Amino acid sequence: MAVAPDAKGWLPYHEFRTWYRVTGSLDTPAPAVVTIHGGPGSSHDYLLGLCSLAAAGWPVVHYDQLGNGGSTHVSDRGTEFWTPRLFLDELDNLLHGLGVAGNYVLFGQSWGGMLAACHAADRPSGLRGLVIANAPASYVLWRQEMAVLRAALPPDVDATLRRHEAAGTTDSDEYRRAMRVFYDRHVCRIVPWPPDYLASFLETSNDPTVYSVMNGPSEFHVTGTLRDWSVIDRLADIAVPTLVISGRYDEATPTAVRPYQEHIPDVRWEIFPESSHLPHLEEPERFHRVLVDFLHGLRG
Repeated sequence: MAVAPDAKGWLPYHEFRTWYRVTGSLDTPAPAVVTIHGGPGSSHDYLLGLCSLAAAGWPVVHYDQLGNGGSTHVSDRGTEFWTPRLFLDELDNLLHGLGVAGNYVLFGQSWGGMLAACHAADRPSGLRGLVIANAPASYVLWRQEMAVLRAALPPDVDATLRRHEAAGTTDSDEYRRAMRVFYDRHVCRIVPWPPDYLASFLETSNDPTVYSVMNGPSEFHVTGTLRDWSVIDRLADIAVPTLVISGRYDEATPTAVRPYQEHIPDVRWEIFPESSHLPHLEEPERFHRVLVDFLHGLRG
């Protein structure tokens, strides 16, 4: 499939469609940087800042995972449909459909970082490097660390959250207001939220199907099918240079991130001191420098 520079379109995936966007030209010796957004159930919008890599010489691919954004929304499937394997197969379909499976770098953010790690552990021949950004290695560790972060919230905020979680009223305005206190500390510390992040947040809110099934009602109250999912046992199989990124105030705490450093053979971990979960938005200039330095190193 020939893809024009700066193209947008859809690829068939089973009976559905995956929306994609290419920035720059894929007809270049430089590997394409394929971005995998978080959620699950978010959209590509909050990662659009990575388009700056195209000006530095690396084509960038964004896509919306099935169920959200510009891809097919699916509301008539049960919980057994929404699995990591579904999204790993969608990624494979994208790489081959765009013709980049022979030369690419993966950038996975949050849940997307866990997907990227699983993909890399299969040792695909065209993968040149891996970036795991703000991702826990295990949802068990994630849930343990959420309890630590919640304990540091103002007592009235956590009490409000727990009251609604116990009552099953997490869709209430009061819960959302209390939730925002956590998000402003540990998800995005820029107030007001940047438009790109707000766009993805609203996409998830407008169709919470995937997020609610796989994650739950909020970042810190994980009740979905991923609550016990881990990629730790796959990390030693990753055979490409890997950059791990996290923020000092990140909801993906050092305890949740550290297994990547402990188990991936060729790994470097960069912590952004002024960031939480979105260093590419919170410290964009430093983030760009770190990422370009890593990509340059893959050419050696």
